[in-house]
Amino acid sequence: MITSRKMPGRKLLFGVGLMVGLTALAPVADAHGIWFAQRARQLALVYGVGADDLDAVKRLPLINAVKGFDAQGLPVKVSLRTAGIVPVVDSDEPVAIVTAAMDYGLWTKTPDGEWHNKGRDEVPNATLAEHNWKYAVHLTQMPTKPVPLIEGHTLQLVPATTTIPQKMGEPFTVRAMYKGKPIAGATIMSDYVNDPDEAGVKTGPDGTATIRLRNQGINVIMAIYVGPADDAKKADHSEYRSSLSFVLPHAPE
Repeated sequence: MITSRKMPGRKLLFGVGLMVGLTALAPVADAHGIWFAQRARQLALVYGVGADDLDAVKRLPLINAVKGFDAQGLPVKVSLRTAGIVPVVDSDEPVAIVTAAMDYGLWTKTPDGEWHNKGRDEVPNATLAEHNWKYAVHLTQMPTKPVPLIEGHTLQLVPATTTIPQKMGEPFTVRAMYKGKPIAGATIMSDYVNDPDEAGVKTGPDGTATIRLRNQGINVIMAIYVGPADDAKKADHSEYRSSLSFVLPHAPE
């Protein structure tokens, strides 16, 4: 069971330009992300991309933390329990926000095109090395106040306001937060489940991007950002994927 637990002037401009370039150009070892979705009336943690819903149970050891919060933003004890082929959320209290963080580890690509779950220090002939991190935030109810920044989530996607439109096709502005601050150049995909090949839109200087809600049901919005490596000897960069998911109500049956 898993429980919750400056540089001035021209140098700054060069640094920002370099990171935007990395975001746009760097290949990715693993296009999969994590998000929460309902499975048989239970909230499950999903690992996948598009319709490829892969074995999240096998990857539970890679989950660093799962956390819950009530409607006031106060912590609520939650855990993940294996239920057949999926891990589901358990809590004895009402939960308004559920989050998870996954360290997917170091991956290197060799000249033959194969990926290896090792750092560059272990694969001397690697053509690319990266560290993959995956995060998920799920809203079980529409927020009435700003969604809190989650400790341990290096990249987080939050609604830019406390109001989420309730109809498919309506515009929705989100903000990408990197290390607690708005980040420009993050890619925002509006429908990670049904359109995994979507090019997405880039966040502006204030970290925001406006998309249109794609589904009158589950919406899984994904932010992707490539940042500096946490250990340059093992990786060329770190790649972060952070989902924001929620459900828009359908018409009464």
